[in-house]
Amino acid sequence: MADPFSRADGRSANQLRPLRFQNHIAPHATGSTLIEWGNTRVICGVTIEDTVPRWMKEQKVPGGWLTAEYSMLPYSTLQRKPRDISKGKLDGRSSEIQRLIGRSIRAAIDLEKVGERTICVDCDVLQADGGTRTAAITGAFVALALAVKKLLDEKKLALNPLLNPVAAASVGIVGGAALLDLNYAEDVTATVDMNLVMNSAGEFIEVQGSGEEATFTEKQLADLLALGKTGIRELLAAQQKALA
Repeated sequence: MADPFSRADGRSANQLRPLRFQNHIAPHATGSTLIEWGNTRVICGVTIEDTVPRWMKEQKVPGGWLTAEYSMLPYSTLQRKPRDISKGKLDGRSSEIQRLIGRSIRAAIDLEKVGERTICVDCDVLQADGGTRTAAITGAFVALALAVKKLLDEKKLALNPLLNPVAAASVGIVGGAALLDLNYAEDVTATVDMNLVMNSAGEFIEVQGSGEEATFTEKQLADLLALGKTGIRELLAAQQKALA
């Protein structure tokens, strides 16, 4: 059946933008990758600190911790985006996204097996064309897996702490059609916008969805979830290929 919806970049409704990982992009990080997803580009780096937050020591919480930071570089958007530090505080969007990245990647690792270490995940957007948070999560897992491999190779970890791989995709309704992997032009005109984070066991980690001055039906929700699950399966396969 012919695709009833024509996208500006020629993709079908259920098609991801081209995806590429360039590993070891940041030599001083324990693990790193540059994820190029359409015209969105995000550097994801993981560094390991041999300490844990004070609250973990005070509460005698065993194992390690994982924290994430997210930023958009000033030249990542069409109009220069001032750095958060120039405003004296992190903007609400960046704060929300880095908490999302942290929750998502913590679901991919057994922190007790990490020992008393803090895993720092840094995601820096070089170029933004929609889906920066989903690219950051998908790239962050690859960077994490590379970092864990290095620690195992160096005999700093006795057991592999990685659980099921994690990836994320955006879906939305644009012009009445359910679409996978929205670029910026589609994102700003979407009547429904959703981000899905899932693991390779087919389990949901996060579902963020809202109508933009619009409502959506149960059938539309089911269509979006099905599209997102299809896209995430492809992303997980691409991650494994990048790590092979």
